[in-house]
Amino acid sequence: MITIEPEKIHQTLADLRAEGYDFLRSLTGMDWGEEGLGVVYHLEKTATGENKVVKTATTDRENPELPSVCDLWKAAEFNEREAYDYFGIHFIGHPDMRRLYLREDWVGHPFRKDYDESLNPLRMTNEEPDDDTHRFVELPDGSVIEKREVLFDQDEYIINIGPQHPATHGVLRFRVSLEGEIIKKLDVHCGYIHRGIEKMCESLTYPQTLALTDRLDYLAAHHNRHALCMCIENAMGIQVSDRVQYIRTIMDELQRIDSHLLFFSCLCMDLGALTAFFYGFRDREKILDIFEATTGGRLIQNYNTIGGVQADIAPDFVKKVKEFIAWLRPTLREYHEVFTGNVIAHGRLEGVGILSREDAISFGATGGTGRASGWACDVRKRHPYAMYGKVDFKEIVRTEGDCFARYMVRMEEIVESMNIIEQLIDNIPEGPFQEKTKAIIKVPEGSYYAAVEGSRGEFGVFLESRGDKYPYRLKFRSTGLPLVSIMETICRGAKIADLIAIGGTVDYVVPDIDR
Repeated sequence: MITIEPEKIHQTLADLRAEGYDFLRSLTGMDWGEEGLGVVYHLEKTATGENKVVKTATTDRENPELPSVCDLWKAAEFNEREAYDYFGIHFIGHPDMRRLYLREDWVGHPFRKDYDESLNPLRMTNEEPDDDTHRFVELPDGSVIEKREVLFDQDEYIINIGPQHPATHGVLRFRVSLEGEIIKKLDVHCGYIHRGIEKMCESLTYPQTLALTDRLDYLAAHHNRHALCMCIENAMGIQVSDRVQYIRTIMDELQRIDSHLLFFSCLCMDLGALTAFFYGFRDREKILDIFEATTGGRLIQNYNTIGGVQADIAPDFVKKVKEFIAWLRPTLREYHEVFTGNVIAHGRLEGVGILSREDAISFGATGGTGRASGWACDVRKRHPYAMYGKVDFKEIVRTEGDCFARYMVRMEEIVESMNIIEQLIDNIPEGPFQEKTKAIIKVPEGSYYAAVEGSRGEFGVFLESRGDKYPYRLKFRSTGLPLVSIMETICRGAKIADLIAIGGTVDYVVPDIDR
């Protein structure tokens, strides 16, 4: 980790961006106490896979200011708003310095170590305050002023979509400015689901934090928990058995199929194809039955543990998985017959919501969304983990960048997941399913990052430890936050009905965003 002074941080990051570090993997707000308030930047060079970690901090807790890097990476816009919301850091030059999750009249910044929880009594009657945008602008003399700007003009026609709307796939709110049926501007409002998971983790022991990851992207419960366990294991030097690596990989791929089947079902329902919706749910139940026999859960899995898995696989696990794959392969042809080849589906999806490769990288829109735009961003290929370095599978990449490409990437990934499982399912080695660990787990002092390829893209875990049994800071690199951040860019100029198709194919899960 490289430490840079605040006055030099923008130039340093601009130099790294010019060197080819075009992917801002993660931007984490931090409160280091006496060292100050600051940010940790995780950067990657997509051409080579090289990574750098840069940190900066300001000791001015009353008026903390750092330069914005929105001009270098578009992903910084929402991430800096998050850091402003929770730590109170003002990013100079940011075009839209509003809170991202909390109300504008919220008092204080809850991720600061000195935050007073009594400052915010429950307010049920107050109208939500006006949320016009504001910016912190540096003047030629070096002073900084705050400028307020109107987000929507008085004469604009604004409609709300969500937070209670089935097509937003959760409690997410869009404010949309329309000219006729055409979207002129779109403003994303997050924070309606009130998770607080990252903050809760600071007062929990490491084994206690595991249960919360399943409740982030609940359609990637195995992936999320795998990432956290892997981060802690790497930090502690714990080597899990080959049996555990096989089981984790198979479970991850079953989870990916589960998620993509639900993606198919919900997208079809959004576009009015109700028969296809029932097909996807019917077949997803078979995966949930397999999960339940081993983990005891259907949605929330609670399976991966630090050093292994909670229990060994069920006696009929191998048999049931092989039967399921034999069932799903021919069944996928029915999916394509009833929906993929439908003229209405093509009309609604082709050429709609185009995301360029450059924007996908700049926003950090990983997963099927990035791969549909020509960006080979699969963590299983970029930074192999578990058994992914030893199995043969194809990374599905398309170049169109539209809704149909995003749909097809995920449908083809179902086939690749089945191929991965078939290479492993008959070769699960003998060995322990859980390594012995100390009764009280303490992670060595330091900073650690681990990532997996979740159902919707890169799910990362940044852990800072002070050497005790609680994490000092635990940041989850949401797969969904970059996906909602691209919505304004790819929806502008589209019709209001296209917003539903675009949101469905981007495939965000809201609790993962409001973590």
